[in-house]
Amino acid sequence: MKKGINLWLAVAGLLLVFGPMSAFAGGGKEKAAPAASSSAATKVVKIALIIESTIDDKGWGQAMYDGIKEAQAALPGRIEVGYSEKMAPVDAGSAARQYASQGYNVIIGHGAQFKNMILEMADEYPDITFAFGTSAEVGPANVFTYMPESEETGYLNGIIAGLTTKANTIGYVGPVDGGDAARYGRGFVLGIQAVNPRAKIMIAHSGSFSDFVKAGEVAHTQIRAGADVLTGASQQAIGALRAVSDAQYADKSLWWLGQDIAQIGTSEGGAKCIAASSYNYTAVIVGLVQKLDAGVKGGECIPMNFNNNGFVFTYNNALSAQVTPEIRSRVDAALTALKAKADTIDWKPVDYSKL
Repeated sequence: MKKGINLWLAVAGLLLVFGPMSAFAGGGKEKAAPAASSSAATKVVKIALIIESTIDDKGWGQAMYDGIKEAQAALPGRIEVGYSEKMAPVDAGSAARQYASQGYNVIIGHGAQFKNMILEMADEYPDITFAFGTSAEVGPANVFTYMPESEETGYLNGIIAGLTTKANTIGYVGPVDGGDAARYGRGFVLGIQAVNPRAKIMIAHSGSFSDFVKAGEVAHTQIRAGADVLTGASQQAIGALRAVSDAQYADKSLWWLGQDIAQIGTSEGGAKCIAASSYNYTAVIVGLVQKLDAGVKGGECIPMNFNNNGFVFTYNNALSAQVTPEIRSRVDAALTALKAKADTIDWKPVDYSKL
């Protein structure tokens, strides 16, 4: 994820808005430098990240990994990280136990599919902090949950989609209808309806967070049904983006809105992704370390939103011609409102069956 320019904003905003912190996550393989001397905190925090995808998936896994690397730079010597990729939930427990035996302070199952494993491990190892997301529930005293309020990022992309479509038909390719993906999809619908209430919105799910092929098939179906602007959630969405850029549609004007800024950097996204938002885990990791320093080991659900610098948003400069003055004005107004106050979008009433 391309968040380097936002590092100072994320950390500064975190400290100014929250004081002793409220955000969380982890990842990376590099060894940190020796712990920096400090009267308050010198202990190295060992964080283990377990993900079902990879650290370069241009989505969920990479967002966490990139945020960890920037947090390491922001807190020199404080963070040491290990990660395990391509871990199915059934195999994650053995990896978590290995990290526990190696003295890791924090073990993160990055995905709601790891919930059961995390809760079982937390009970078995009460002195270790565990975490999983996305989930809005509050876990035991040594478990953090985290919930990106991604209706906000979906809303911005929905505004762009509603004002970009020429066919007045828009597609959403989700993984499953749950967690932050459910919030993103409904925020996307609300953004479209705010600027183009007559647009037809097609909602479909691949059934998987990582099945690129199935996501591509869903996107092809939507394109053939008339969609000319699409978006998708989680790492599986890369398959849908590839469908949008498929050579067979060279004569069509098709566009994509990304849920991760890293998508803009791909060959497909560079040509098709008008704009994207990303989860900013830099602030989250800094907050986790501060929580541990303060003696808080869990028992909290940590939100991420534009108000607490949990998200970043950018346009694709290569496609600036697609961003009309109206689009920019509407997005700027929405973004200003979201940064000013959290929980401004009520996503729960959206009923896909009534679209």
